[in-house]
Amino acid sequence: MKMRLLSVLLCATGIAFGQSTNGQGHDAKQVEDLNVQTEPPMLGVRWARGFEPNGRVQEDAKAARPKRSPDMTYHGGKIMPTAITQSIFWGTSWGSYTGDKITGMDSWYIGFSNSHYAETSDEYTGTNGQVGAATTHEGHIIDVSAATGGGSTSAILAEVCKVVSPSTSGNGYYAVYVDKPRGNAGYCAWHSAGSCGGHPVQFAFFFNLDGDAGCDPQDTSGQHSQGLAAIANVSGHELSEARTDPASPGAWYDSSGQENGDKCAWTFGAPLVTFSNGTEWKIQGEWSNAAYNAGTGYANSSGQKGCLSGL
Repeated sequence: MKMRLLSVLLCATGIAFGQSTNGQGHDAKQVEDLNVQTEPPMLGVRWARGFEPNGRVQEDAKAARPKRSPDMTYHGGKIMPTAITQSIFWGTSWGSYTGDKITGMDSWYIGFSNSHYAETSDEYTGTNGQVGAATTHEGHIIDVSAATGGGSTSAILAEVCKVVSPSTSGNGYYAVYVDKPRGNAGYCAWHSAGSCGGHPVQFAFFFNLDGDAGCDPQDTSGQHSQGLAAIANVSGHELSEARTDPASPGAWYDSSGQENGDKCAWTFGAPLVTFSNGTEWKIQGEWSNAAYNAGTGYANSSGQKGCLSGL
């Protein structure tokens, strides 16, 4: 969701949200001004299960739903016609790690390309073309220096710029997986945009979600560890949003600021989704305006039938 920096920092530090004029728990103009002065905005925030960003049930928003279309609308920006992906595993514990998350996420990104799941976003266009299903994965980097948490986008961007040679195409997407648990933060992951050496980059942040019930898709297939299944699911959320709404002034989101991943968060149209390399994942669906308008999608948590599972 296009929740801006101040909102997420308040969540991360446990500070309560005040009343607001937009139902999102903050004054949008004030936060936008802060972003201009500080660091890249946090976009596509993947809230944990049951977390209310403003600490209350939004009855006003529920009452307003029948009066507005749930479709996302175009806001004039670029999309990512393709994505050149690379994973960064950041933190001291990755140096001795022997589990399945590093190899598993390499397989996830390879299989994402040209999968039916990637195709759930290919209806969206921008000033630079149309989102395509083909992506390229450049493997992973392990950085065993001490990682930070997710409270600062500039710190994560600095890590990306430190360890990668960014794609000059502007389609580079760099996913930073830290070894720090979520703790009291209300979110599992987010994505943002910036530049490294003058080259635009998309980047995303992910907590260590081992044993984290609030960010667990509850994959019972036995094909992956719980921790891998958890980061794989939220990786689908963030990459899909980065491709359809990568940076200011923004491309595709709805009247409440929700991106395609937000609109189908914590809903699953199938027990497992098969990627192009044959790997199977329990992964949330992504919103499709076309599916909603044709009545061919499955229902999200609000009962709106616009989600595609990627089968």
